[in-house]
Amino acid sequence: MLYLALVSVLWAFSFGLIGSTLSGLDSSLVATLRLACASLLFIPFLKSKKITKIDRLKLFICGFIQFGLMYVSYIKAFHYLPSHLVAVFSILTPLYVVFIYDLLNRSLSPRYLLAAFLSVLGAASIQIDGIPKKDIWIGFGLMQISGICFAFGQVYYRGWKLRNSRVRDREVYGLLALGGTICAVGSCVYSREWNIQEISPEQWQAIAYLGFVATGMGFFLWNKGAALCNAGTLAVFNNAVVPMAVLCSLFVFGEIKNSSSKEMIQLFIGTCLIVLALSTVRKKTINQKAH
Repeated sequence: MLYLALVSVLWAFSFGLIGSTLSGLDSSLVATLRLACASLLFIPFLKSKKITKIDRLKLFICGFIQFGLMYVSYIKAFHYLPSHLVAVFSILTPLYVVFIYDLLNRSLSPRYLLAAFLSVLGAASIQIDGIPKKDIWIGFGLMQISGICFAFGQVYYRGWKLRNSRVRDREVYGLLALGGTICAVGSCVYSREWNIQEISPEQWQAIAYLGFVATGMGFFLWNKGAALCNAGTLAVFNNAVVPMAVLCSLFVFGEIKNSSSKEMIQLFIGTCLIVLALSTVRKKTINQKAH
């Protein structure tokens, strides 16, 4: 759990940093640069010959989904939402962790439908002046895609690592990073809306920090921690970063200056509804700790 706790603190500042510094850049370009930094960091440790070709492909696809698709959707959401809402809308990731874990184990609960309904109500109650309601829903949808991709990767890698305990995390992490990078590069080529020359020195510094530290070390330690804990603990820690990220975005990066008391109340109500959505599956999550 120590790895998950450390990364939660590390990631709390990433939301506000992206929202305040990188939100104007193309999401695919930012995702590509961040994941490229992570790949450069871990490729020297890669020992792919220790695993089979099929396992190499599986880990590559896992990274393609968990890091690539997740990051493209996640960073794109900043074009529609302030960073504190991006953090709030990521709060359903633990639900997806447990849902995917149960799905792979062929055991589903009707609580998930209720949780999904309450989460939609929570998103619908949040309104921010200057942000069209349509944009809030687009941002909400992007964050759910991001959360599902991230949840799938965690659960899949945890299962793979339990079956391959002899392999060290650092010896295969490069495959996941490469998978995510290739996905982001494909999205970047498809969008064609970016210009690398427009990136300012301040933005390059933010990208370097996010790429090598938040993405590289952060995701490596997160997946390592995921393989060392049970599914229930993993699900719970997915939300540890949310309150810290919201507070950092509002107070450290100054988003509270642009928020009215009405908006703060709506944010509080919407967040409470989304938290209530999680409480509907809390019992199921706790039960998972025994497995």
